[in-house]
Amino acid sequence: MKQEVYNLAAYAIEQYVTEMEVSKHIKAHFDQKYGPTWHCIVGSDFRAYVTHESKNFIFFYQGKTAICLYKCG
Repeated sequence: MKQEVYNLAAYAIEQYVTEMEVSKHIKAHFDQKYGPTWHCIVGSDFRAYVTHESKNFIFFYQGKTAICLYKCG
């Protein structure tokens, strides 16, 4: 899943203009492939404190864009 989200994020950042579109694309993919309920936050500067399912959280940078993806629910 880790490599998959790295590749998906790189693709989404190239294809979409807004951070919201990137976030929506990543979330929709993970909801469809791994079941609901995934949450995705994308931006250049944010802080997050979230509750998530075990082994279903990742925070990383794709260039200067930070991405937080986690499953909860």
